[in-house]
Amino acid sequence: MNTDADWLASARAVLDHYAFTPRCLSRITQGLINLTVRVTASDGTRYVLQRLHPVFGDSVNVNLERVTTHLADRGMLTPRLVRTRDGALSVVVDGAVWRVLSHVAGRSYDALPGLPEAAAAGRLLGRFHVALADFDQPLVVERPAVHDLPRHLAHLDAALAAAASHPLSDAVAAQSAVLRERLDAVPPFAVQPQRLVHGDPKISNVMFDAAGRDALCLIDLDTLAQMPLAFELGDAMRSWCNPHAEDAAGARFDLAIFAAAIGGYLAIAGAALTAAERAAIVPATRLICLELGARFLADALEERYFAWDASRYASRGAHNLARARGQIAVADSLAAQSAAACDIVAGCA
Repeated sequence: MNTDADWLASARAVLDHYAFTPRCLSRITQGLINLTVRVTASDGTRYVLQRLHPVFGDSVNVNLERVTTHLADRGMLTPRLVRTRDGALSVVVDGAVWRVLSHVAGRSYDALPGLPEAAAAGRLLGRFHVALADFDQPLVVERPAVHDLPRHLAHLDAALAAAASHPLSDAVAAQSAVLRERLDAVPPFAVQPQRLVHGDPKISNVMFDAAGRDALCLIDLDTLAQMPLAFELGDAMRSWCNPHAEDAAGARFDLAIFAAAIGGYLAIAGAALTAAERAAIVPATRLICLELGARFLADALEERYFAWDASRYASRGAHNLARARGQIAVADSLAAQSAAACDIVAGCA
């Protein structure tokens, strides 16, 4: 598979399979997993070209086609797969799976700028879940469940054992000990029913309009899965309610953003939640922060999964270590405000 440095030749080879003529290609560097390219065709139409990370098989495109068709039928704006001249959903070039999606004009954020945007994002996620409530087609599942804390902790332990000579091994081991201590303090919550959800509702996967105020749609639907709703909402809140970047030293959990976001969500989808699902939102958010922290720590040593910013960090490992510290900080901040956060959820009943 080609490296990021020589993506352009492969991208042009992929686009030869499509009916439009590309005029301009430019990298989009915001995502952590897939290589993403903005394509402008000769007629001015914009598309999104993606090279999927090897963890994703072509089955994600089958799932994407089924779910986005359902969402569109329910009146939801959503990126749609563009088929090749031969009607295929994707193209394989140099051993990698590539696809083209319709372009949704707008903007996304790495951190929410204010409370109106938080409420808008919450309402959008609520509409998304409501629209998927009657989806009854099977999804092709090839990857293990993303929220499997024992598996992620075992992976972290294996990474530590295999990387004793890594320059960051001591720092990662120290943060791993802190993380496990924090996990022991997360209150238990009831097992939840499975629901079809986005699977990675971080704020950069929420597309806003050009003015940045109205939340239009969710993007990057490769993580669609059946899972407890509390994990989905926990993943959203741990991302949305940190007013700083994921790797920032000042990462924290902002209660005002949480009130706006969860209030927006529950105003749309709250009637469908069970009492146990509501009660699980706050502890699940703490758990998901720490789970993601464990994943970042493992990749700080393995340096092969999450993308990194070479302009700000000396290595992929250093960037992932900063991200892990940020997630632990958000979890700590929420823990100190847990009672108030639970009161906010109860007040939205």
